Amino acid sequence: MPDIYSRRPVVLAFLLLVFVAIWFGNIEFRKLVKPDEGRYAEIPREMVASGDWLTPRLNGIKYFEKPPLQYWATATAYSAFGLHHWTARLWSALTGLLGIFVIWFTGRRLFGEPAGILCAMVVASSVFYVAVAHINTLDMGLTFFLATSLCAFLLAQQQGLPARECKRWMIFSWGATAAAILSKGLVALVLPGLAIVVYSLVQRDWRVWLRLHPLPGAMLMAAIAAPWFVWVSALNPEFPGFFFIHEHFARFLTHAHRRVAPWWFFIPILLAGLLPWTVTAAAAVHQSWRTGARAINFDTGRFLVIWIATVFVFFSVSGSKLPSYILPMFPAAALLIGRYLAQASPRAVAWQLAPMAVIGLVLAVITPFVHVVRKSEVPQELYDHYALWLQVAGAAGGAGAIAAILLLLRKRLIAAVAAAAAGALLCTQLADTGHDSLNFVTSAYHLAQKIKPILRPDVPFYSVRTYEQTLPFYIGRTLTLVEFADELEFGLKQEPRLWVPALAEFEQRWASDGDAFAVMGPDTYRELSGRGLPMEVVASDPRRVVVRKK
Repeated sequence: MPDIYSRRPVVLAFLLLVFVAIWFGNIEFRKLVKPDEGRYAEIPREMVASGDWLTPRLNGIKYFEKPPLQYWATATAYSAFGLHHWTARLWSALTGLLGIFVIWFTGRRLFGEPAGILCAMVVASSVFYVAVAHINTLDMGLTFFLATSLCAFLLAQQQGLPARECKRWMIFSWGATAAAILSKGLVALVLPGLAIVVYSLVQRDWRVWLRLHPLPGAMLMAAIAAPWFVWVSALNPEFPGFFFIHEHFARFLTHAHRRVAPWWFFIPILLAGLLPWTVTAAAAVHQSWRTGARAINFDTGRFLVIWIATVFVFFSVSGSKLPSYILPMFPAAALLIGRYLAQASPRAVAWQLAPMAVIGLVLAVITPFVHVVRKSEVPQELYDHYALWLQVAGAAGGAGAIAAILLLLRKRLIAAVAAAAAGALLCTQLADTGHDSLNFVTSAYHLAQKIKPILRPDVPFYSVRTYEQTLPFYIGRTLTLVEFADELEFGLKQEPRLWVPALAEFEQRWASDGDAFAVMGPDTYRELSGRGLPMEVVASDPRRVVVRKK
């Protein structure tokens, strides 16, 4: 296989620039989507506004569900470049992009030059990885640092590696784990630990423990991760019990967070999320597991399979499930797939890409004729507009897969993988961008544009029986919750003065306020209007009504 890095460097540099442009091209275009994007945009906004970067607050209320690393990164982006959609999403998009380079570097070191670029193209085009990288949520940051820790660990296990270099890679791995802990908590320590235990038991390889360098590694990890936990606990004594017990053990063992789903919840997400490499992934896992049975020393392929299985099983048995939880599987899967592709028969890979070609073309053809079963508050025309984006997205994904199949039949493997990857990347980015067609109901942006010209900073603004996550970011201020707590319940127990627990008390406050605003659902609006509460509608949509005191 020819070394592509020694040929056409200008062309390769141009293609890299095009890729980066496509990768970042839509993070400003889309409005923030509730709830996650609003939440993780608002917390750092409040950090910048208050100057308190130690105690995270959401809507002005203590919010201890997650550690602060992404909040700090986003607050830094706000401070440097201002409040924008792109600065809110920058950390997710940037860590997603950097993760691709980490996978390229690791694949190149472990499996050779061609495999490295194949690994990178796989992860850069896996539908789920690309989609989550362009959403403002915490999972991409966690995945980046976990992948970095995993890759450093794998590099440290290479046979014949000098002891000093092994130690350096392991220390780097521990440091990346610390950053992962600051991204989303102790799960960043649990997953690698479980994977190593399972690998040792399956392979009966206990020597891996001798290469972990736990003392200097744990010291570095503690030096990076511990200061914030100690400091925030000192200022907020209620933090340790809530964060470590409620947000870890209760979240995993119970249904306290009301994110209940069946055991098979992640299977369709994984199958669809690995496209266009789903079938190839199955072949890569099978090959890696089979060849690993003969390994005498540490086997990278088997460890990657065990890593994937560990993440999948861990979250499948958890009492709390969200689609993005399994994202840390994808970098490991990309390493397996890239190694497999570098050795695979082009004809076999062609058959493996056929499902993506079929799915893309079917999506392109039938989308305009499918009547979406929609929620009653979402106008049909919004879905119809989004369908056009999905049609083009399907065509891009299908065309990329077909081009790849034709190239594979000519035994042009790298060009074929590049074609499939480009099609899948464009498919995902188009579908993601087109989702903004639904922003009338998924975001409070349009409401905020009507409110801001008439809203003064000192005027009370209530959120009645609801909390619209994206509204505070767009109006640049917090709301006073009324008869609604949800995820802010713990923080409100610590500072009960920050909310109005009963509707009757809100009505009394409203009567005494000189000027006031409130946001509520249509049913609550009709109830209060029927009681004669003096208010006039200043903005509304099918899900929300914003009123001002008459």
